[in-house]
Amino acid sequence: MNYTCYNNFLFDYVLLNLIILKGIIYMKKTIDLQVIKKRAEKYYRDGDFFCSEAVVKTIKEEFNLDADDTMIKAASGFPCGIGGMGCTCGAITGGVMSIGMIFGRSLPKDPSVNTAMELSGELYKSFIKSHKTSCCKALTAKMELGSQTHLNQCIDITGDVAYETARIIAEKLDLNINY
Repeated sequence: MNYTCYNNFLFDYVLLNLIILKGIIYMKKTIDLQVIKKRAEKYYRDGDFFCSEAVVKTIKEEFNLDADDTMIKAASGFPCGIGGMGCTCGAITGGVMSIGMIFGRSLPKDPSVNTAMELSGELYKSFIKSHKTSCCKALTAKMELGSQTHLNQCIDITGDVAYETARIIAEKLDLNINY
């Protein structure tokens, strides 16, 4: 059989169409990217979570990650360009955190960090291709902070980043995807 290990998760890619996580067998899930996009947007639109938190929470739920809500809490400092400073878009940092939850390392010298970095780079390049910058301040340049225009753009970006993050993860795990 063909197994690959990521961060103590064992995945069977080829023969059985199954995923084995920590010794538990699951049928291979179909990831619906539009559902993910809408869920992340709803979390932001409803005021439940900001960009980074909405992306992390959505990915955690959709991929049924065995992680407590500490990851969502950890994402709380990134909205509005890291603590409201207008730096790197919080949605991107939430996407990178989500990729790390699955492919990151927790043990010294674990080479899985290379996969996390590669996929995070893919997410970043995709964002830059679409938006030309990752700087929150530049993305919201001619908008009044908190205005409906600002809110709508951030909702859209949050949904787009959740979609793209889920796509990257699902493709790497060879999951079924509804685009």
